[in-house]
Amino acid sequence: MKLLKLVPADTNIKFLKLRIPFFILSIVLIVGSWAAVLTQGLNYGVDFAGGQEVRLTFEQREEAPVGELRQLVGGLGYGTPVVQEFGAPNIVSIRVPLPEEVEETPGAATEIGNQVISMINEEYPGVRTDGNETVSGKVAGEFRQDAVLALALAMLGVAMYIWIRFEWQFGAGALFALFHDVSVTLGIFAIFQLEFSLQIIAAILAIIGYSLNDTIVVYDRIRENLKKYRKMPLPELLDLSVNETLARTVMTSLTLLVALLPLLLFGPASLFGLVLAITAGLFIGTYSSVYLAAPMLIWLGVTSDSFVPKETEADLQEKKARGQV
Repeated sequence: MKLLKLVPADTNIKFLKLRIPFFILSIVLIVGSWAAVLTQGLNYGVDFAGGQEVRLTFEQREEAPVGELRQLVGGLGYGTPVVQEFGAPNIVSIRVPLPEEVEETPGAATEIGNQVISMINEEYPGVRTDGNETVSGKVAGEFRQDAVLALALAMLGVAMYIWIRFEWQFGAGALFALFHDVSVTLGIFAIFQLEFSLQIIAAILAIIGYSLNDTIVVYDRIRENLKKYRKMPLPELLDLSVNETLARTVMTSLTLLVALLPLLLFGPASLFGLVLAITAGLFIGTYSSVYLAAPMLIWLGVTSDSFVPKETEADLQEKKARGQV
C-alpha cells in the first residue's frame, strides 16, 4: 500500500522568483494593519477596556435588536454602551463604562449590570442572561501593559535564540517574520472590530510559536544545504531548502486545520475569536516562513560560505608545513 503524498518528492517551486513582489505585499500589509489599529483602534473586551459586560441570548428571536439595545442601554446615563453580536446573531455582548466612584464601591458595578439586564427583560421578555462581569479600569490598563510586554519579550526571545543557534542574520529574519505575523493579526481584529481580549493574546503567542517552529525547520535545512552545496547560488539553494521542507509544512498545517475548522464552525461563541486568530495565524505564519524569513537572508548578506569554518593562522602554518600551500 502506497503512502499518501500531498507534496511530490521532486517538487521544485521557484518561491524566490517572486520574493520582491511578495516582500512589497508584506510591507503593505504591515503598514495597512498598523494604520487600521491606530485609526480604528482595537475593540477591547472587558479584560482590556474595563467596565461592566453583560452577555444575553434572545432565545425567541433569530437576531438581537442591536440598534434598539444601544439606544435603550444608553438611556441609563452611564455613557455610550458597546453593543455587538457575540458569535451568533441572537447573542449580544453589552459593555457599559463604569463611573470612577463605582470602582471604589463593592457590588456597585454588578448592580449596574443587573439594571441593564432588568431593563432589557422588561422590554424583551424571555431573554437569557449568560454573563455579568466586572473589570476595573486600573486592572484593564495593567492587563494591556502586561500583554504588550509578553508579546515583545516573546519575539525578542525568539530572535535571540535563533541568533545563538544560527547567525545574526537568521535572528533578524525570524524577528521580521514574527513582526509581520503579529501585525497582520492585529490588523484583522482592527478592521473587522472583533473583540480583542486576553484570549487573543494567548492566540498571538500560539501563532508566534507555530511560526517560529516552521521557520526553524526551514532555517535548519538552509544551514545544512549551505554546507553541502557551497557553489550553488543562494536563491537556488533557498528554493531547494524550502521545497525539501514543504511536505512537512503542508502536513503540519493541514493537521492543525483539521482540528481548528470544527471549532471555528461549530464551537462555542466564547472561543470564536481565539480559534479565528489561530486559524488566520496558521496561514500567515506559513506564508512568512516561505516568503519573508527565507528571502530576508539574501538581503541580510548570507553567502554560500557563511557556515564554512574560517582558517586560523595556525591552520595556515600547518598547511605550509605539510606542503599544501
